[in-house]
Order: sequence, then C-alpha cells, then structure tokens
Amino acid sequence: MQSNNMVTTSQASYLIDLARRAILHFLETGEKISPDPKKKDKELKEDRGVFITLNSYPDEELRGCIGSPFPMCALDKGVIDNAISAAVHDPRFPHVSIKEMDNIIIEISILTEPELIKVSSPEDYPKNIKIGKDGLIIRYGYSSGLLLPQVPIEWNWNAKEFLSHVCKKAGLPKNMWHSANIEIYKFQAEIFTEEKPRGKVIKKRLFR
Repeated sequence: MQSNNMVTTSQASYLIDLARRAILHFLETGEKISPDPKKKDKELKEDRGVFITLNSYPDEELRGCIGSPFPMCALDKGVIDNAISAAVHDPRFPHVSIKEMDNIIIEISILTEPELIKVSSPEDYPKNIKIGKDGLIIRYGYSSGLLLPQVPIEWNWNAKEFLSHVCKKAGLPKNMWHSANIEIYKFQAEIFTEEKPRGKVIKKRLFR
C-alpha cells in the first residue's frame, strides 16, 4: 500500500529537472529517457499518482497538464511519462516545441491516494471538501473528471462550485454531484514549481 512519504524540495528539484530532460529528449529523438539509476531514494521509487503542469512564462498561461491520479508506477517513472504526455498529448493544446521550452515553467503535483467520500446524502459533499487542501475526482458510469487542489484557489471557487466544475470536467451536467449514483473521491497533493524556467524550485502553498 502506498505510504505517501513526503518529498523534499531537493527531490522535487530532481524530478522537475527529470521532467524537463524527458520532454526535451523526446522532442529531439522521439524516445523516452530513464530515471537516474544512482537516485534510489525510496520516495522516488514509491508508486505515486502525479500530475505535470506546463505553464508559459511570464504570463503563466496553461500549456499542458496530464497526470495519473492513482499510484500505478514509481514516482520518477510517472514524472517522465506524464511530462512527455503534458508536452505532446494534451488534446487541448498544440505540441510544445523545443524552442518554447526556454519559456515554460514546470509544476509537479504529487498526489496522495484518492479516497472515496462517503456521505449519507449528496448534500453533505460540500462540507467534506476543504478548499486549498483537497483535489477531486468524479466518476459516473463511463465518465470521469479530475481537478487538482490548486484549481479552486486559482478561480476562487467554494466547495459547491468546485463540485460543479469537476462535473463539467467529466462532461456531465454541473449539478450531477447531487446524484445518488455518483462516486466522488478526494486527494491531497504536494505541489512544487519552478520560479522561472530552469529556476529555483519552491513548494507551492495554497491559501484561501
């Protein structure tokens, strides 16, 4: 079972550098790199969910965001896979170019294992969600959607608005969270970002 060990800023710096090298190598050669075999920290080798977000600099416009919410593989491998996907497989955006990478900030969100929110009534969902702490996953039939914990802070949403928007992300009506047949999960994330392209890596703290 995943232990959700905390990642240090030094380890996060390595992971963000790994993500950048993975993207550049893939753009240049079409091949994936491997994690540094000398880096054997247990926190890097644990199965973790992870999302990679690419933002343009300095305007901070989203340029790609892809991830794996459930712990399917080692964190360092997941960073490589999802960094490449964020750069070339996010259907919302054209592929990131090699030249463009000089103006891209990489942000990494390392997830805890999603936990099903159990309520006696759908009306209880909002009080079980903490804005600035929780991310959400919604599942209904074959539809699913995910929003990271930083999203409602960026858009100044309350818990009900957060629920409505994660429904929309899944392609569902915004009030679908009221359904008794819905599954809603919450998770937390350690978020690290570059201050500027190839710059200092800091831990992002969410406030409301």
